[in-house]
Amino acid sequence: MRKRSQAREFALQILYQIDITRQEADDACGSFWLSFDQQPDCEVQEFTRQLVKGVMECRHEIDAKIAQYAKNWELERMAVVDRNILRLGGFEIIHRSDIPPKVSINEAVELAKKYSDIQAAKFVNGILDKIKTERAP
Repeated sequence: MRKRSQAREFALQILYQIDITRQEADDACGSFWLSFDQQPDCEVQEFTRQLVKGVMECRHEIDAKIAQYAKNWELERMAVVDRNILRLGGFEIIHRSDIPPKVSINEAVELAKKYSDIQAAKFVNGILDKIKTERAP
């Protein structure tokens, strides 16, 4: 698995943990890394940290964008994993100009396929594509 893909997967797991436990991002990251016998690569850990911190710092803005495009869906009623995949992808599209939006969407869809189901993958793709289209110059 590529380093950034692995970091996104770890970030999703940490964001899920934060959503369930209401821990602070630094505490959640710390306890997450303690669960490994062999620590992941430093680059992977750093990119994971950047994603988690970025999502948490911009969560209200990202959630508003998701809610704007998720017609007939309340954010709180979405599956926790789907909501956090959308937050992660939304953060990358809105705030990480160094990552092409297409890459962010593809990575989010792959996470949805792995951790949710095909319907969630389609849902994630649709919402993130709308956010991407709005961001386009």
